[in-house]
Amino acid sequence: MGMLVNGVWRDIGYDTKAGEFLRNESVFRDRITADGSSGLRAEPGRYHLYVSLACPWAHRTLILRTLKGLEDSISVSIVDPYMGPDGWSFSDRPDCTRDTANGATRLREIYLKAKGDYTGRVTVPVLWDRRTATIVNNESAEIIRMLNRDFNAFASRALHDLYPESLRPEIDRWNALIYPTVNNGVYRAGFATTQDKYEAAVQSLFETLNIIEEHLCRHRYLCGPELTEADWRLFTTLVRFDAVYYGHFKCNLRRLSDFRNLWDYARELYQIPGIAATVDMGQIKEHYYRSQARINPTGIVPVGPRIDFASPHGREALG
Repeated sequence: MGMLVNGVWRDIGYDTKAGEFLRNESVFRDRITADGSSGLRAEPGRYHLYVSLACPWAHRTLILRTLKGLEDSISVSIVDPYMGPDGWSFSDRPDCTRDTANGATRLREIYLKAKGDYTGRVTVPVLWDRRTATIVNNESAEIIRMLNRDFNAFASRALHDLYPESLRPEIDRWNALIYPTVNNGVYRAGFATTQDKYEAAVQSLFETLNIIEEHLCRHRYLCGPELTEADWRLFTTLVRFDAVYYGHFKCNLRRLSDFRNLWDYARELYQIPGIAATVDMGQIKEHYYRSQARINPTGIVPVGPRIDFASPHGREALG
């Protein structure tokens, strides 16, 4: 997907400059609040999520929706894992859905419905408002915070606040480290077009993974004894690491399973009730290996590796 323009690769949703992968900012940034003070009130049945099971950013929102028990309050449409030249589309393939909110065939139609002259990136997740017929937000970090606190009245499962006041400085510190070097770092490595930019991305990625590995030797989670949003933001990258980022994105200094604490930690999060059902390794591998033809021009999807996220993790010993 994509094409060369004046010797620079222009990829759907991505840009490169001097060999370095750059991610553009999300465009739709409105907020839903419990009391409606933002102009958008949290209500059951009003909002719809567009996601890909392959995408780590969309995966965050599915995890919060699951942990809070918001399945009956916020509906969802799942795009096909293959993203061709025309971007994300809807299909009847297993574990995919049609667009049940707008009847679109491609996600781009949703962006154009929200903004008729839209020419920017078409990404997941998308939080759609049925009442005003527009996109509320397409920034995953902001969507998960809305789901975390503003939809409590409609949650069917009890969940502690994942962004509590007392831990916000620490959560923000972890997010500020992990986002550029790990979450986005794997993309900076995978989409780099010069050796130096690739090596710099891989070096910073593994420097951060080593910091987290050492931290998790003494702490059960990133911010102490309770899970926070920082853990879930990290998890969606970790769960894809050995299957995709290690080989496809050439982040191959070490596998996730070579880190004792990180590997145990990732398995613990995977085994929290409801989380395994949000992980579709088949769609994850198909999306990356088939859609990103610049990196994998044959489109062959590997049959492995075999990864046992259900094996005992032993993290209970940390309390």
